[in-house]
Amino acid sequence: MAGCSSCSTTTGSSGGCQNNGTCGTSDCNKMNAFDWLSHMGIPVVDKFDIVEVKFKGGRKEYYRNVDHLHLTTGDPIVVDVPNGHHVGWVSLQGELVRLQMQKRKVRDDDNILRIYRVANQKDIEKWEEAKNREVPTIYRTKQIIDELNLNMKLSDVEFQADNSKATFFYSAEDRVDFRELIKLLASEFKIRVEMRQISLRQEAGRLGGIGVCGRELCCSTWIHDFKSVSTSAARYQNLSLNPTKLSGQCGRLKCCLNYELDTYMSALEDIPNVEKALLTEAGPARLQKTDIFRKLMWFSYNNENNWFSITCERVKEIQALNAKDIKPFDLQNDHAKDAEDKISQSNMELEALDKKFSTTTKKKKKKKKPRNGDGTQANSERQNPQKTAAANPNRPGVKTEPREGGIRDRNRNNKPARRNPNQKPQNGTGSENPAKPNSPKARVNPNPNSPANEEKKPQENRPKKKRFPPRNKGGQNDKGDQNG
Repeated sequence: MAGCSSCSTTTGSSGGCQNNGTCGTSDCNKMNAFDWLSHMGIPVVDKFDIVEVKFKGGRKEYYRNVDHLHLTTGDPIVVDVPNGHHVGWVSLQGELVRLQMQKRKVRDDDNILRIYRVANQKDIEKWEEAKNREVPTIYRTKQIIDELNLNMKLSDVEFQADNSKATFFYSAEDRVDFRELIKLLASEFKIRVEMRQISLRQEAGRLGGIGVCGRELCCSTWIHDFKSVSTSAARYQNLSLNPTKLSGQCGRLKCCLNYELDTYMSALEDIPNVEKALLTEAGPARLQKTDIFRKLMWFSYNNENNWFSITCERVKEIQALNAKDIKPFDLQNDHAKDAEDKISQSNMELEALDKKFSTTTKKKKKKKKPRNGDGTQANSERQNPQKTAAANPNRPGVKTEPREGGIRDRNRNNKPARRNPNQKPQNGTGSENPAKPNSPKARVNPNPNSPANEEKKPQENRPKKKRFPPRNKGGQNDKGDQNG
């Protein structure tokens, strides 16, 4: 028996769930129902005496609590069955059982069997011995079916708790003659045999599994009555009619196709039925797609790739115009003037946006002025020398004064100007073309006292620079190199 911490079924005792909720095992949680009337304060005198009992595979039946036993949801009980007894679990009791019987159209008459007692340890051990015979019986029965070449599929086997009867559940497309099979099974296992045919949906519910949604199969957890599912349910929901995507593990259409069908049917009431193309001056427009909940329909002219979406009210207007042999200009406009007005209005909006985000409204970036080493702007003294002299009395415009430390403060304005890269360099003679290093004009006079060098002496207010002779590039004579 499957273990459950809240049920205390690991030890085999008949503790039951004690209203602690679902157990999370296949024996306690399969096909369970929540008793929402348990805390309603119904009088105990009129308590309904029929109890819903659950068996293997989610099968549920109703039994009468004649002895008024104190039962709790999940308690194992021994019930009366034809030609013996069986062990089941209490799944529901009280007034909710009355509602379930009315829903399933089960009559409250003498055909409802009784509950014997709450199962004890001996009853549980005997039931476990009978249950251990199920798996070997399934394999042996499948071998016998193959030997007899019967066109049937064996799904499950359920042994009765008294180990006197076994029920074989099978599925088949056509009628099967299993008289010879029953004789072989009865002689092989020494039990009474009952063959019960089930549908493919019931088979999936008994076996269980995980659906494409990631949850347990609905047929194995809560669905009791299976309703017919047709492809029209998928067609109304605009689903692809691919059978591999619409089929469940049972090979039939998924039961969940009926879940949202009513919502789609109510939403489709406001959507017009478009059986033929809409006639416009731009050409016939054919329906390509419909958004049911947004009330939008997409059309294309002459089956082109460009789709145009319009509302359902607009579709009804075009259909009314076509009924009067009137063709609108296009899907959005009735006349050409309306289209031109919309285009002009959109152009005005674009122009307004262009003016708003044009480059003329952008702030002009201020040019950064060159700064001196002390962080002051270089042109401030040139623009207003009097203001600069008044602010700095110890720093006249041109003259230099010795400081206390003996370091001379040179005028920043007397620095040699930077060379303009666009201006051609000039030599000492004033010619625009610089002299070549091999020419006699480019040679350095070795005599420092010559008048030519006196003119080129730096002024007192300029820093003295150490001059070096030009390098020998192969064109100078050895004498010039030695003098340099």
